[in-house]
Amino acid sequence: MLDVVITGGTVIDGTGAAGVRADVGIRDGVVVEIGAVAEPAHRTIDATDQIVAPGFIDIHTHYDAQAFWDTTLSPSPLHGVTTVMGGNCGFTIAPLTGEDGDYLMRMLARVEGMPLESLQQGVPWDWTSTAEYLDRLDGTLMPNAGFLVGHSAIRRVVMKEAATEREATADELGQMVQLLRDGLAAGGMGFSSTWSTSHNDHTGVPVPSRHASRAEVLALCSVVREFPGTTLEFIPQVGPFSDATFELMADMSVAANRPLNWNLLAVQAQNWEHVQHQLSGGDIAEAKGGRVLALTLPDTFRLRLNLRSGFVLDILPGWDKLMALPPAEKLAMLRNPAGRKHMNDLAQSPTSNLKSLANWSTYTLLETFSSRWKPYEGQTLGAIATALGKEPWDVLCDIAIDDDLNTVIASADTGQTDASWEKRVEVWRDPRAIVGASDAGAHLDMIDSFSYATTLIARTTVERSLLPLEEAVHYLTGAPAALYGLKGRGVLAQGNAADVIVFDPQAIGPGEVFTKFDLPGGAGRVYGEGVGISNVFVNGIECVADGELLDARPGTLLRSGRDTNTVTAKA
Repeated sequence: MLDVVITGGTVIDGTGAAGVRADVGIRDGVVVEIGAVAEPAHRTIDATDQIVAPGFIDIHTHYDAQAFWDTTLSPSPLHGVTTVMGGNCGFTIAPLTGEDGDYLMRMLARVEGMPLESLQQGVPWDWTSTAEYLDRLDGTLMPNAGFLVGHSAIRRVVMKEAATEREATADELGQMVQLLRDGLAAGGMGFSSTWSTSHNDHTGVPVPSRHASRAEVLALCSVVREFPGTTLEFIPQVGPFSDATFELMADMSVAANRPLNWNLLAVQAQNWEHVQHQLSGGDIAEAKGGRVLALTLPDTFRLRLNLRSGFVLDILPGWDKLMALPPAEKLAMLRNPAGRKHMNDLAQSPTSNLKSLANWSTYTLLETFSSRWKPYEGQTLGAIATALGKEPWDVLCDIAIDDDLNTVIASADTGQTDASWEKRVEVWRDPRAIVGASDAGAHLDMIDSFSYATTLIARTTVERSLLPLEEAVHYLTGAPAALYGLKGRGVLAQGNAADVIVFDPQAIGPGEVFTKFDLPGGAGRVYGEGVGISNVFVNGIECVADGELLDARPGTLLRSGRDTNTVTAKA
């Protein structure tokens, strides 16, 4: 007898093939039959007029810490995601020593926008090795989850304070190599790192991996080729990539003999020349025998900025140290006219090429938590300033003070034109790119890209008919599964894991985005549910029903080699 049979739906299997009307039978966590299923089942789901597809696979998340206080890894399952990859950008929380936990949590709070009080109260910080970390999560999560081994963590464990001061010695590099080997042997999915200038720790200093030499990075990539089913992830720099960056990524891929995906390629019609430049890194890698893919977000990368974390704003001249100050010191500065002027003078520096970032009048007051300012929500700071006879910067300071720095501002979203969506589809079809980049679990005060999967289908298939639904599903399932070599996932086929979603092809999409105060310590996060998804199964167990998270935690803790096949640089 079957556990579940899903009847009457259109099966889109994740390969890109045309959908077919078929039933799907599930037993013991596996898809055992697709077609006209006659065998009785303990439960029958009527999927008439709906799509039955593989669960979506999100290869760029930062759920490493949230996994301890929210084992559902919400809101991802509400958007049809059944498999996530964490440990990206080099920002893992394993390996760990007693004296490094405080640094790593403060670094994460700064660079990945995770509230410090949530990290302190919601994470035990009592493991030492990657193996122990993975074992702690094994059997506790709703979706399937794999975790890379992060460069900044292993560098900090080996070099302590010197990790953010200098290059490694030969002995220190040897210790890092061993830690990486241990992590990959335990099932780490690969190696991740960053050289992005946007990644500074809580002291305003570049994170540990940014102090690594080219030789160090390549030595660690060489370790990856020793372990089956592993991969590479990297954030190289901000802005157009230099020749040296392209060469580095190509050499990383060759050293590991693995594909490397880099984060992030944002696509709009108006930045098409930049997009083509960034994608050319794939050609340079191919010529060397490597494979480099741009991880592209299928939407505008909307930034909900605030002065509490100060992330992104900290790239303004002199603001790296200011945004690393404790909230009380920031508030004191904003209350002091001289302090306000100093901050704005730095931001408006005549030698800066970032003055557009500090064009305060153009920002919209997206969300305020003060009744005094609620009537102004949705207006630009410029319009509010005109109405009040003030300067836009002073208006922002006044609101931020009343909001205890939680005020949310945002630039106008210029990427929702038909032309921009057409260009995004063109990039998804490019073999030098892969869809993803949700960053779910990170920048909790700033981004809503956790909804990337439902957004992709809603904006390009439902609203604009820019690509067939089968192709859209493939970019969210079969394609990322193939890149990571996931065994038996990403394609709805007999014998594969029953990671299955049922959704309405006309109603699927992202829901309303709002701030939800449900984190440890009472901290808030940007949150939004999916719509149009009626059922989500992970390993044959229902986890979401009609938009509600259920009690089941059937996710597999994915381990390289056991749960992944080896995907080489030259497939």
